[in-house]
Amino acid sequence: MNELVSRVAENVGIAPDVAEKAIGMMLGFLQREADDGAVAKMIEAIPGAPELVAKFNGEGAGGGGLLGGLMASFGGGVMALGQQLMSQGLGMGEITGLAKETMAVAREHAGDEVVDTVVASVPGLSQFV
Repeated sequence: MNELVSRVAENVGIAPDVAEKAIGMMLGFLQREADDGAVAKMIEAIPGAPELVAKFNGEGAGGGGLLGGLMASFGGGVMALGQQLMSQGLGMGEITGLAKETMAVAREHAGDEVVDTVVASVPGLSQFV
């Protein structure tokens, strides 16, 4: 288990396998939605992140059924991602903790400027991180 997964699992209080999948889904979402250059730098800088994205990027992408479609049409990608994470058994507090902890690790490895660019390029993301 890599540093990111173990840190999120421990600090958010979720099982490592759930943390691994949730981080992969979140980073995959960012890869699709955020500023291409900045998110690529961020993911490459975090040890183990490219593998998590490769493993879980397809999870929930465009899915969510009717509710996911409605969420996407009203709230955009962040709301749809939240719904996908909730379907993994995470509550809002855990999702916020996951986002904050993942971005804290990203800042340590990629730097504030890169992470700030990623966050600023996704509407609504700043309220979770």
